[in-house]
Amino acid sequence: MSEYPTFQYGQPRFNQHTFFGRFRHFLDVIDPSTLFVTEKQLQECVEMLDSFKRGTLPPGVTDAQLWQAQKIKQAIIHPDTGEKILMPFRMSGFIPFGTPVVIGLLLPNQTLMSTIFWQWLNQSHNACVNYCNRNASKPAPVSKFLQGYAGAVSSAVSIAVGLNVLIQRAGRFSPTTRLLVQRFIPFPAVASANVCNVVLMRHSELSEGISVLDDKGKVVGTSKVAARHALLETALTRVVLPMPILVLPPLIMTVLEKLPLLQKHRRLVLPVHSLVVLSAFSLALPLAISLFPQMSQISVNQLEPEIAMATDCQIVTYNKGL
Repeated sequence: MSEYPTFQYGQPRFNQHTFFGRFRHFLDVIDPSTLFVTEKQLQECVEMLDSFKRGTLPPGVTDAQLWQAQKIKQAIIHPDTGEKILMPFRMSGFIPFGTPVVIGLLLPNQTLMSTIFWQWLNQSHNACVNYCNRNASKPAPVSKFLQGYAGAVSSAVSIAVGLNVLIQRAGRFSPTTRLLVQRFIPFPAVASANVCNVVLMRHSELSEGISVLDDKGKVVGTSKVAARHALLETALTRVVLPMPILVLPPLIMTVLEKLPLLQKHRRLVLPVHSLVVLSAFSLALPLAISLFPQMSQISVNQLEPEIAMATDCQIVTYNKGL
């Protein structure tokens, strides 16, 4: 079987009904090489795909070229707005731009101010990623973004600071145990704040609803039920995402820091720590976002009656967002 199947415009290259297919699809989505695509290359990809739609594709263009063009376009341009997503807020930029923040979150011996700073920076980045990769089939005012951003950052900082204060006051812990527990504080803080972040940054979808599409890609209505499903699925991925990133590195570093090499050369601790975090992040992101397909399906029987009346389809599709 060919590595590249026959090209289908707007369809994923890999089977989205299996976890492995979604995992391979999202490895393409987060591929950081697309960050280096020039404006000229992007335009060539868009023109190639437009030619395919019109049926005027020049001879010699292969399926591999078409799949690559679609991968590049989907990595850079939002499917609903048609606008370019800023580089740090693309899914392909999530690991390169997010890793330094995660390293900061996991630094030992955090002060109150450093805890606040890293939590603020992490949730600011998450808020922008959530907003830029939302379902944008319905317009949302900037004021909604600012309200959600304020709520997300406040919740993250409050949870992290509260847990830190609790640990500091827990006198029964030995210094070693306290240090280990402090290293794990970022996970409950980030996981709960991530859920708040998604819900607050995208809460306009709950009140406005999102577009649902029939099997031909035509919009058949706007559904608040589909919006709830989209937000729930995205929120679950944001709980799973920090598990390997914030749990594995502290465990691994606790072992590595006892090795003679790192005991003797303390300057190597931060580079090794950074490498461990980068590896965990690179594994966690595709695993988490592969839990659900981006274009999710739902039975019309679960949606509003007017949508069931507007289409003969039994199953409709909606953009879950990333």
